[in-house]
Amino acid sequence: MAAAQGRLSDGADGMDDAKDTAQERAGGALPPAFRAAVDALRAARVRPQVEVEPTPAPQRLAPHAYALEAVVVDGEQELADGRLVLLHDPAGHDAWQGTFRLVTLVRAELEAEMAADPLLPEVCWSWLTGALQGRGLGYGEPSGTITRASSHYFGGLAERPAASQIEIRASWTPREGMGGVPDTAAHLAAWCDLLAQVGGLPPAGPGDASVVTLPQRRGPQSR
Repeated sequence: MAAAQGRLSDGADGMDDAKDTAQERAGGALPPAFRAAVDALRAARVRPQVEVEPTPAPQRLAPHAYALEAVVVDGEQELADGRLVLLHDPAGHDAWQGTFRLVTLVRAELEAEMAADPLLPEVCWSWLTGALQGRGLGYGEPSGTITRASSHYFGGLAERPAASQIEIRASWTPREGMGGVPDTAAHLAAWCDLLAQVGGLPPAGPGDASVVTLPQRRGPQSR
């Protein structure tokens, strides 16, 4: 998991300025809704190819935050990595239209010809919305960016092959259920579905007809 953490060190919506977890800095009792939402994340089970563990959460995005990072593995290869942050503001947030918000960064390397596909951004966004819809999850106020980048090496680095990467940065408001608590375990499962699809793994269950599948892609690097 150290490799995934290193690749994510350049930040996503303020994620990387975190130095401690919400639990460590709370100093007192956490809001019951937030505690229940975090407990559900901790108890959730995900598909075996996705390795998930807690990571320091951002301090300035909301009064309460909890973060996870994950890497998709296939044997010795890491196919994709990402970070998911749960934010909570008991007073509510106008931009969120709710008291909870989920923020994510997902990245994977692609073959150069796949990265050049003009439909790639739309396809990647459909992976996110399709993952949520495929789990029957209600959500609102989705927003995000899809970025593709290519690196070409020269001089002393000329022997390195060109590399292309896709990056998904997104956030959405999960629908709150009983007691004002969203089904965070199901949202985590949907996020893992997204990670797996970005990494080129086949779906764990019946797919969503609105989601377009691209060919298998190269893993970022060996572990």
